[in-house]
Amino acid sequence: MAQFSPEDRLARLRGPVAPQAYTARKITALTANPSCARRAVLDAAGVDKDKLVARVGFDARFGQSPFAISRGNAFEDLVKADGYAAMFTLLRQALDVPVHEAGVADLNTVGTTADLKIRAAETRHLLGRVAEGSDERLILDHPILTLQVAGQTAYLEPDAVTHRIGDRFYIAEIKSFSAIDGQADPGKVAEAAKQAAVYVIALRQTLAALGLDATAAAAAVAYEFLLICPKDFSNQPYGSLVDLRQKLDAIEFQLGRLSRADDLAALLPADATFDLSLDDDGKPACTSDDLARALDYLDPAYSPACLDFCELAQYCRDQATAACEPARLGTSVRNELPGIDSTRTALKLIDVALDPDPTQTEIVDRLRAADRLRTRRIAGVA
Repeated sequence: MAQFSPEDRLARLRGPVAPQAYTARKITALTANPSCARRAVLDAAGVDKDKLVARVGFDARFGQSPFAISRGNAFEDLVKADGYAAMFTLLRQALDVPVHEAGVADLNTVGTTADLKIRAAETRHLLGRVAEGSDERLILDHPILTLQVAGQTAYLEPDAVTHRIGDRFYIAEIKSFSAIDGQADPGKVAEAAKQAAVYVIALRQTLAALGLDATAAAAAVAYEFLLICPKDFSNQPYGSLVDLRQKLDAIEFQLGRLSRADDLAALLPADATFDLSLDDDGKPACTSDDLARALDYLDPAYSPACLDFCELAQYCRDQATAACEPARLGTSVRNELPGIDSTRTALKLIDVALDPDPTQTEIVDRLRAADRLRTRRIAGVA
């Protein structure tokens, strides 16, 4: 039997199409459900989940509107105009340090290439110079940071990394949602904070790769990030520091729980594929049935919360509903029914139509007691 390296195996699963890069948004979604093998493998292989779920007959229902994307790009251009003048002003206000003399290193490209590995190497080079004091006042515009995720290297792109301010680097993120009277939408701020926390962890790992020990690398990166968004109903940039300590602890914990994607992929049959390519005639290389079959080899961990962040949520919900999985009713129901694979089984156990196995005795006793209480309440018996 032919043997393939983990990278080759994941590439073969994806087929000849270009891989989708990891993003902070994808990583926060993955860490929100670390036991989901399905998402872990698809993200590691770089499969376009939007196209995949459409090919198997479901709607991802995700993505920003073109208007929102255009507005976000226009606001970022405003913040970056005149050599990041607006950001320097906000840094002075937020951190009370003189940064008007700082330079900016544009890392959107290196020379004429936008290759992620080359940009990551240049980012490490510049971070090393700043860390040793050779370029004390240098802001990195769209650097590429690396982070190990489920055994794979993710290349991540924050909006900016500042020079060392008070011996610490700061992540800066530019968002297009408004802050009205100094208050932005809490949900949007929380999402931005989760993404910034991923960048902080990646910056720590990148600094560690430069030779700093883990403690020094952690101390070199601020646990706050600078959130830049429009003020009130104007396009005037407004900045505030947002504390990330709670988010950092949660995401680091969840990253540690992720199964290695290449180990999970190795369990798939040799003919399993998520090839979304088209032939010369525009015909799909794989049928929808082939793609669905490959998806079904990977264990999902569906809960209703998946609908908030995962492109595959409706597909997984449909499967969970068909199988009457307790998780479709929420994680609390799933956790209350350990060892019981479906709500149909739970009802049969309550009705004594099915004998529990030894591992189910305790939970079945609790279910039957709850059912007796429910019956008495309905009957009006105290």
